[in-house]
Amino acid sequence: MISTHRLEAGRLRDCADADASVFWFNDPDAAEKALLRERFKLDDHALASALDPDEVSRVEFHPDALFMIWKRPENYSGKDTFSFDVSSFGLLLTQQHLVLICADDKPFSGLGQHRSMHTPLDVLLEVLFHNIHHYLGHLKVIKMIARELQQQFNASMDSRHLVQMFNLSESLVYYVNAIDSNGSVLTRLRNHAIKHPFSDDSLGLIEDMIIENEQCHKQANIYSTVFASLMDARGNLVNNNTNNLLRKLTLINVVFLPLNLLAGIGGMSEYSMMTAPVAWWISYPALLVGMAGLGVGMVVMLKRLARASH
Repeated sequence: MISTHRLEAGRLRDCADADASVFWFNDPDAAEKALLRERFKLDDHALASALDPDEVSRVEFHPDALFMIWKRPENYSGKDTFSFDVSSFGLLLTQQHLVLICADDKPFSGLGQHRSMHTPLDVLLEVLFHNIHHYLGHLKVIKMIARELQQQFNASMDSRHLVQMFNLSESLVYYVNAIDSNGSVLTRLRNHAIKHPFSDDSLGLIEDMIIENEQCHKQANIYSTVFASLMDARGNLVNNNTNNLLRKLTLINVVFLPLNLLAGIGGMSEYSMMTAPVAWWISYPALLVGMAGLGVGMVVMLKRLARASH
């Protein structure tokens, strides 16, 4: 699907193809890919890179155009998996046009809220600026979800919460990598802007984006490190609780194994034969008292052995 826009009063307005300066290709079909090759001179490699969600961020400078691959965060669905994904999209900038190419049909909203846009370059910088703030918003959500998961995990020790924490930790690793690669693109774009006739406002915005992207990268890196440490601590806590449970079950088995043996002997006719001279109302209560005493003695002995081993 193709969306065409023109710049009017500092904002993007829908318009016909002939008047458009900004083209948005969402999940282009074969005919739209052919249009990108013929009209905008995109080669097959660049087009495939723009539609590959796992493509690494990069920027290519040509005499009359600029081609960029940028990593963006996917919209959070809020499912129980608590997984935050990243994907890639392509941008082609010329003096007259800006072409944006993505593999899905999720439009970018909220463009033009930070400053007015008058040229295709302004739209490109606004898209990048919007994505950096999108990352920052997701990091805040991740922090809130992490706190809630920790509380739920402390209350129930459910392994499901541990899996959700692992998904968050994995998402943060992808975020750190994506933000870092975007930072390299911004640095190259700034170096290119210094050598070419970019306006002071555009150059200043690029500098601001580099600073904000670096702060976002540091924040994501801190969250990732802390969350990885918490994951290890939570995993050790689960293992410790499991070991304690197994220890208690083993203690119960050790205590009741000889008692089961004595109970089995007491339930057979041999015990009645051995205690024939004694009345049953004396022999069997004596057996029960002996079993209880043996059980208590074994519990005391095992606890002393456990304390000695520590």
